[in-house]
Amino acid sequence: MPRRSIEVPGLHHGGLPIPQASVVGNLLVSSGISPIDPVSGIVPAEVEDQVETVFANVRRVLDAAGGSTADIAKCTVFVRDKSIRPIIDKQWLEMFPDEHSRPARHTLRIDLADPLQIQLEITAVLGEG
Repeated sequence: MPRRSIEVPGLHHGGLPIPQASVVGNLLVSSGISPIDPVSGIVPAEVEDQVETVFANVRRVLDAAGGSTADIAKCTVFVRDKSIRPIIDKQWLEMFPDEHSRPARHTLRIDLADPLQIQLEITAVLGEG
């Protein structure tokens, strides 16, 4: 089965040869999705803005792959500080309002590169939502 790389204009991995996601068949696995604003190229300073931007970037990656947030099976959330969970939960509930249809989620604390406070990875089955 051929693999295809998913790129989103304005999103990048600092010049590294890494796509935003890879699709094999209808399975999408993302790389780290960062809270970089694709228009300005800047990571917002405020954590609330970073969380909002990273969730918007998840939508951008899925759009580029021909999918939607309904296709997400799992989301891994990497944070510098777990105290931002309420901010994450606010965006999570906006993206996934149906309590009977939410992806699995795991939140891990790691040392993210400055100025990142959050990064997401998703696994999705395109066209299944």
